[in-house]
Amino acid sequence: MPKINVYLPDELADSVKATGVPVSAICQRALEQSVRRVSAIRATVLGDLETEDPTAQFSQFTERARVVVKLAVGQAREVGAATVGTEHLVHGMLAEGTNLALHVLRAMEIDPAHVSRALANAEAGPEGTATQFSGAAANALELTVTEALALGHNYVGCEHLLLGLVGEPDGTGGQVLRDVGVELRVARRTVVAALTGYTHLRAQTGGDAAGMIAAVVRQELRPVLERVERLEQRAGD
Repeated sequence: MPKINVYLPDELADSVKATGVPVSAICQRALEQSVRRVSAIRATVLGDLETEDPTAQFSQFTERARVVVKLAVGQAREVGAATVGTEHLVHGMLAEGTNLALHVLRAMEIDPAHVSRALANAEAGPEGTATQFSGAAANALELTVTEALALGHNYVGCEHLLLGLVGEPDGTGGQVLRDVGVELRVARRTVVAALTGYTHLRAQTGGDAAGMIAAVVRQELRPVLERVERLEQRAGD
């Protein structure tokens, strides 16, 4: 039977050893589920945008996240791409314009317009008629769902899509996001802080507090980021 190494953070590895959980069985089960989901996404045939909903299989996605996927499909077909890639998913996220992922980027002091310019300069993929998701896009969508589950959320939003795209190592979209400074650990913490701040502000104002999210996120993230900087400095000594 082939062997695959699994690398864990030190703290998690210590906990796994202490509890004695069956790592092999758990990983095998998780991988089986992931392979089925990714295979289903890759096998999805995207119909006519005018007559069919290309996001029908994404039942857990929020309305904004489904709009992003539709915009991605539309962009891929507009530019004559062979598949819907991660770069098109990033384009859809930017084009939707109102989602929490964009507030997360701004809270990290990354201008979505800068991401858009970097995306425009990225190398285009092979030409064709986009009727399916690329392998990298399917992996990113799988990671999107995984991020939502890991955060304990019963929905999949654009903020989770941002994390899924950054975490996917091979696609153009993730590479563009990483090149402009989106780091997965910080992005994940920013998402948590943004959701906490957004909920708090909505409770206070009873309305749309989106314009204040970035300031709240920075305030909540400051202790975390300062601690990370101290740890990195110690590691470099």
